[in-house]
Amino acid sequence: MAHKKGVGSSKNGRGSNSQRRGVKVSDGKFITGGSIIVRQCGNKFYPGKNVGQARDFSLYARIDGFVEFIIKNNKKTVNLIPNLISPVKV
Repeated sequence: MAHKKGVGSSKNGRGSNSQRRGVKVSDGKFITGGSIIVRQCGNKFYPGKNVGQARDFSLYARIDGFVEFIIKNNKKTVNLIPNLISPVKV
């Protein structure tokens, strides 16, 4: 009597889903407050002005503005430059 199922699909389907880490918004782009800028494992990028850091080291925008990646004190830092021009309502 066979002790194996004999079906190849029973050995499949145990892989984990990808984590989708990395930079989500490039330099100079406009984003709204609360948007994710970088998903990372540990601090590869550090939060700068108007950027917050979540418990899983994700960086997010605290205000609306333009993303700026700089190197400061040998650390890659992400800043957010606020949009000073107010939108014109018609």
